[in-house]
Amino acid sequence: MGIFNNLTGFGGRDMAVDLGTANTLVYVRGRGIVLSEPSVVAVDSVTGEVHAVGVDAKRMLGRTPGTIQAIRPLKDGVIADFDVTEEMLRHFIQRTHQNRFAHPRVVVCVPSGVTGVEKRAVEEACLSAGARQAYLIEEPMAAAIGCGLPVADPTGSLILDIGGGTSEVAVISLGGIVVSESIRVGGDEMDEAVVNHCKHEHKLAIGLGTAEEIKLEIGSAAPLPETIRTEIRGRDLVTGLPKTIMLGSDEIRVALEEPVSQIVAALKDTLDRTPPELAGDIMDRGITLAGGGALLHGMEQRMREETQMPCQLTESPLTCVAVGSGRSLEEFEVIHRMSRNSHRRRRVGAAV
Repeated sequence: MGIFNNLTGFGGRDMAVDLGTANTLVYVRGRGIVLSEPSVVAVDSVTGEVHAVGVDAKRMLGRTPGTIQAIRPLKDGVIADFDVTEEMLRHFIQRTHQNRFAHPRVVVCVPSGVTGVEKRAVEEACLSAGARQAYLIEEPMAAAIGCGLPVADPTGSLILDIGGGTSEVAVISLGGIVVSESIRVGGDEMDEAVVNHCKHEHKLAIGLGTAEEIKLEIGSAAPLPETIRTEIRGRDLVTGLPKTIMLGSDEIRVALEEPVSQIVAALKDTLDRTPPELAGDIMDRGITLAGGGALLHGMEQRMREETQMPCQLTESPLTCVAVGSGRSLEEFEVIHRMSRNSHRRRRVGAAV
């Protein structure tokens, strides 16, 4: 029987949080995903008062008056502003639990490459926000569970999770991560690449929100069957006046090449370090793509061409990490024990 098949009898208040750089999703046991909002908080820079969280705060990005700042408290998958992250988590916990005295046990996803200090920061933020206990699960494991991969079987499964701040590649077998690679490149870097392209090639200043819209509309990781064009507005860096230009999918693909190439390199590096027995399994099963960044046009095709292996996009790339974390609530104690054993092995290895 797989390690995620038994129930441990935890109450419905237990929850899982996919604390992402771009979006935060909350899964409550017995109810499924109950919240999915941008990881943005609007704060008064003078008083420190929180004006808005989530969707309402994202609308304020780049549009706030002098005293209000719209902040994204997570950067590259880790906490950049502890106090604001704590406020955001408290808001989301209260939103999902109407009882303000609720203190749920929480499973939180973290990138596989985070440091011990970064892990403690996530745990402390959850506890300060009102959680009774906080446990961590690595994002590629959560994504694999959410995609329905046989993580507990003695066969190799390869997951590539492209998020907003990080991209995670992992080979999973027998309930654990065998080899993995975590790079701090994701959807945010793609947006910045579009901003820089418009700045240098067209002398046009655009915001990250506009860059994201361009990426989703005409961006691609591989050549499209035909060129798509779109009209964008921004500020002319020469005259300082509003300006409208036309952009084509071919030039945006070139602009996105650097972050996409870094993700490809991380995938190849992980495959290079995969044990031969598991490599054979992966050749048969292929690569599973997850995360919002995997929705970039042509990403499947690009990974297939680069690795000469089958590649498929999971059914729910945006929610699979949250769903996998939620399913792991059913084996809370097993995760905790695995975490303790992992820390113990690391201490023994360091001592040797």
